[in-house]
Amino acid sequence: MFEIFKIQILRMLLLSFFVFTCPLVLAQNSPIKLMVGFPAGGGSDAIARILAEKLSYFLGVPVTVENRAGNGGQIAAQALKIAPPDGSVLFLSHDHTISILPIINKNSGYDPKKDFVPVAGFASFANGFALSGNFLNKSLHEFLQSVRTQQQGKAPVGVPASQSVPELLVKSLAKQFELDLIAIPYKGSTPMIADMVSNQVNSGVASVPDFIKFQNAGMLHMVAVMGTRRQAILPDTPTFAELGIKGFEDLSYYGIFAPKGTPTATIDRFSLALKNVLELPQIQQKLSALGLTIEYMTSDMLSQRESIYSKNWAQIIARMGVTAQ
Repeated sequence: MFEIFKIQILRMLLLSFFVFTCPLVLAQNSPIKLMVGFPAGGGSDAIARILAEKLSYFLGVPVTVENRAGNGGQIAAQALKIAPPDGSVLFLSHDHTISILPIINKNSGYDPKKDFVPVAGFASFANGFALSGNFLNKSLHEFLQSVRTQQQGKAPVGVPASQSVPELLVKSLAKQFELDLIAIPYKGSTPMIADMVSNQVNSGVASVPDFIKFQNAGMLHMVAVMGTRRQAILPDTPTFAELGIKGFEDLSYYGIFAPKGTPTATIDRFSLALKNVLELPQIQQKLSALGLTIEYMTSDMLSQRESIYSKNWAQIIARMGVTAQ
């Protein structure tokens, strides 16, 4: 009897070892849909697809990317709100949809603090101002001066979405330099950059991950970025603060969110898988090449980051006189 008992104990230990070392066993049984709130081809989409393949390995189930583009990510966020809280549907988003829209849009259709639970954060990034066409070789101040002297003080500036940090940045520049800079909202960065490359609009504000491949190809020229220091991937591009434009030092973040009520064990499992993915050298290389600073955050850390970020931007938005609509 004692020998049988020892055999059973040994089997249990082996099974435990297998569970904690084999990614297939760690996984839930159903595939995972990773929603992105912007069109295919943009920065968020590229990031999601880089992560999805390796997440599939560590979770042991397919992780597919689904683009639910529209209204600055609101369509995807609204879909997450009504998704089953079982870990089968997650939302990869940056600060715009989670932190900014709920402040300035009374009818977003969701409340991140009530409807979502942070799963994990994985990166920070900078937004920046880029020029195209005739402005490729100009600095930001040269561009603004040309608007004043050659365009009667009026110029369109593309932004990936309305009610976004890029749009707020355009309004801030317009106010500070007393120019009529008109933010032109697009349905994501992809169509905006297409118009910039074809010289339909000669300036735009978006994230470094959105702009970087066009910058590297010489099709666009970034002239300023947010943050307290220059981006490693853009050592020659000054920060707004360096140019005397204050208030845009806080970097945006990327995170993954689940519907409220998703079990803690499910959240922890996905968070651990994401941490393992971020430790892979090839993933670090790919994300860094897009202009991301890798920054793994647990659920609690992401929640704290979002809370501080939204509070800071609420103060900025109030100072600018922007009212919720």
